Amino acid sequence: MNGGDEPLIEVRAATRIIAGDVPATLVDGIDFAVRPGEFVAVTGPSGSGKSSLLYLLGLLDRPTTGEVFVLGKPTSAMGDDARADLRLATLGFVFQFHFLLPEFSARDNVMLPMRALGRLNEAQMRARAERLLSDLGLGDHMHKRPDQLSGGQRQRAAIARALANDPRVLLADEPTGNLDTHSSEQALDILRKLVDETGKAVVVVTHDLALAARADRQVRIVDGKVAG
Repeated sequence: MNGGDEPLIEVRAATRIIAGDVPATLVDGIDFAVRPGEFVAVTGPSGSGKSSLLYLLGLLDRPTTGEVFVLGKPTSAMGDDARADLRLATLGFVFQFHFLLPEFSARDNVMLPMRALGRLNEAQMRARAERLLSDLGLGDHMHKRPDQLSGGQRQRAAIARALANDPRVLLADEPTGNLDTHSSEQALDILRKLVDETGKAVVVVTHDLALAARADRQVRIVDGKVAG
């Protein structure tokens, strides 16, 4: 990691409050930055605001106050379409549950983000999807539907889908939380290799201590604030 690089994503004084009879503060005045080639693990108790922070980083939610910068651009005042375009071109997402579409093959699932971005033709999309799946050990399984894959294979296919548009940052919410030990180690090795070999940034929300230990930096969130 080159600490002098400009942040790919930066959160400044971000607060997220859910309005109601008793307002709930999910994120409370957080400053946070992600730089190229950095593997960051976000840890903390359940309900501490980890996933809420990840949704702000991923432009899936907006801060109540403060700002989120992606590639140096302030995003809070952007329209929904502009935010969606920036998210699609810059960020990849992996969740605890794979969210692969059951009616499509692994290859077709990986092609979906490429279709949405619209930069490649059909042959290029197919070739890229097949290369990503092969790189992740799924070359012999790319034509199978999700229900024909093991849990670990489904999560690797989900990682391939997250990488479809060559994102600068991969955001993962409990990516090993639904996997056995062997599959978890495989997923962790893939994420670590992404950082070490491609210079992408990876931010992982996790309770998995083994995963957090492999990160370059750990950020602990307690009661919506960065602890320590």
